[in-house]
Amino acid sequence: MATMKSVKTGAKNEIDVVDVERPTPGPRDALVRIRACGICGTDTFFLHLGGTPVGADGSIRSLPLGHEPAGEIVEVGAEVSELKVGDRVVVNPQGVPCGIIGCGGAHGAMSEYLLIEEAQVGRNLAVFPDHVPFDVAALNEPMAVARHCVNRSEAGTGDKVVVFGAGPIGLGATIWLKLRGVEHVVVVDIIPERLRTALAVGADAVVNSAEENVTERLTELHGQAANALGQPRAGTDIYIDAAGASAVFQAAVDSAKWGAKMVMVAVQKKSDAIDLGGMLRSELTLIASQGYPTEIFEVTAELAEHYERFAQLISHRVPFADVEQAFSLAMTPGAAEKVVVTF
Repeated sequence: MATMKSVKTGAKNEIDVVDVERPTPGPRDALVRIRACGICGTDTFFLHLGGTPVGADGSIRSLPLGHEPAGEIVEVGAEVSELKVGDRVVVNPQGVPCGIIGCGGAHGAMSEYLLIEEAQVGRNLAVFPDHVPFDVAALNEPMAVARHCVNRSEAGTGDKVVVFGAGPIGLGATIWLKLRGVEHVVVVDIIPERLRTALAVGADAVVNSAEENVTERLTELHGQAANALGQPRAGTDIYIDAAGASAVFQAAVDSAKWGAKMVMVAVQKKSDAIDLGGMLRSELTLIASQGYPTEIFEVTAELAEHYERFAQLISHRVPFADVEQAFSLAMTPGAAEKVVVTF
């Protein structure tokens, strides 16, 4: 029996690297040799739990990790006509019948090989050009999340936008906003290194909210407007929350002009410190953004075209032999921005 290495949740805040049987594709399946896989906040969430809850009693089971893969086809079933051995591919984790890859499904992409059942280009796989490094291609899934957020915002060329949170999703949203021609994009964070990256990928300005008053800076950058009561507010049209902190939400409420929009893409931490009543004073429209209903492969061609720009989002490239170090980096606040494991 051929085996492979695979990563799954272990004890709380730990991973297990295990030997499992290497999958054998059926007639409609494809086998992908993983060459790079990103680590996401969802992965670290499962690690904090020690797995995923199952059943009414809330018991925890271990699960295979990894849902941001890029790799190459090494075997295809007899009935697969759109793919060939050697194709470089990215994967839709939600497009397979055995459950979401790396998020409770039977398979995880933080493995040497990944079985794609019912393999179909455009549904669960997309081919990308040879000139794109595998580590950058592995950003396809999170950049689809960022793209959906921008799509939900309906930002146009004349809009003035602020993005809170210069992690991978916030920076990805910044890139997509600028690629669609949005006039002015500000990025807000408290970590100077992240703000430098924001400028490098195209942000027009940055604000360190630990040192500066966000509302005052946005007014300087986007001009002065008013809320529904005529009170002075920043001229920002769209707020994107890629941070998930109550202080961010409140900063948007405090700054919003009449008719502004706020797109919430970050997972929100529960808090009683948010004045929802303040939204009335601006008629602030709150828009939630979850996942990528259509965007998972819509982004692939542009990601390939602008791969050098997206490459700047990766702070650490760690070989699979050191995968425990990679997860340690990802779980340590402030230690890394985007960690990609290479194979």
